[in-house]
Amino acid sequence: MASSVSCSLLLSPARLCRSLRSRASWTLSAKGFDQRSSFPSEGAAVLSRHARSLCRGFFSYGGSSSAKQQTLEDIAKSIREQQFNRVVVMAGAGISTPSGIPDFRSPGSGLYDNLQQYDLPYAEAIFEISFFHHNPNPFFALAKELYPGNYRPNLTHHFVYLLHKKGQLLRMYTQNIDGLERLAGIPPEMLVEAHGTFATATCTACLRKYEGKDLRPDVMSGTVPKCPTCKGVVKPDIVFFGEELPRHFFKYITDFPLADLLIIMGTSLEVEPFASLAGAVRSSVPRLLINRDLVGPFTWSRRPNDVVQLGDVVSGVQALVDALGWTRELDALMAASTEKETSTRMSLEAESNLPITPRLIMLGQSSMTATCWMVSAEGRVIVELDKENTFADAMSSLVHSMY
Repeated sequence: MASSVSCSLLLSPARLCRSLRSRASWTLSAKGFDQRSSFPSEGAAVLSRHARSLCRGFFSYGGSSSAKQQTLEDIAKSIREQQFNRVVVMAGAGISTPSGIPDFRSPGSGLYDNLQQYDLPYAEAIFEISFFHHNPNPFFALAKELYPGNYRPNLTHHFVYLLHKKGQLLRMYTQNIDGLERLAGIPPEMLVEAHGTFATATCTACLRKYEGKDLRPDVMSGTVPKCPTCKGVVKPDIVFFGEELPRHFFKYITDFPLADLLIIMGTSLEVEPFASLAGAVRSSVPRLLINRDLVGPFTWSRRPNDVVQLGDVVSGVQALVDALGWTRELDALMAASTEKETSTRMSLEAESNLPITPRLIMLGQSSMTATCWMVSAEGRVIVELDKENTFADAMSSLVHSMY
């Protein structure tokens, strides 16, 4: 033990932090936890906090406590004047819930109730590779609900696309598997889908590769996709607990040191190793958190150039867009995207020979008081509601529109 400590003292601060982090990762692995797991052991969590505490002491030189705290307007001004041209975005589930993506863990939601017929030992088992090999049906029931084409991007996705269009996006790192970033127009090479994607799939037996769209007819009809070559189960390239992260996740090694602005939105920053990326940019780089709550280093290691916009995520992004003066441009972009998505939905329906059922889509804030559209099987908006309407009003309007 003594030799280990003396050896650590000979390390530079950066190397010591890396050493501590690697030991934390090793502890997780040794106890049989996947690197994606949301449920690390208590001992590993303590070690992680200890490592962060030491690292904070070494790297908290972002400026004196008397330094002027930056504001959202300061960030907007620098983006507008193109002082930030290598923006990295980190995003989690909070940017997708305004699009209507359900929370499968919540009792009472239709998706959760549908999964109960499979007698899951616990909700997260649906993403465990060992359970999938034993029984793939629950996952494909979830996949049917989440498959690309069922939901629409919202303002947050379109904002990131606009950053890309203006040449200021270096990369977007997302925890989401819903594909809404791609649907918004963000090219795959600008995305790191840390937990995988439905865009591609792999046979679990012979490892033959498939396009995600090849699986759609089976998934939407409730059939487990099988490889025509070996009859093995074909799994979308979603990263399950017990699987390695995609290789392109490690682009962060070069992306984050190059970043001149980090935007973090809609994430709890609890799942490793994604969560640690928030601390991977240089200490001089501003970090903008648009989130419902303070998370990660914003709770225990704030920097003078950190900016926090708390509350509804879509409202926070809208505030940034307004400060940038991009509102009209973003509105036009979203209108054009709606037209394109209508065509895509019709194409998907034609390919699968299955109707895409009407569903309620929230625009703007993530609550049932937001503006809503009811979209038909053809992708047509058949009911549009103002902010005072409720879900019951939506259903009533839909019924009246049919007669």
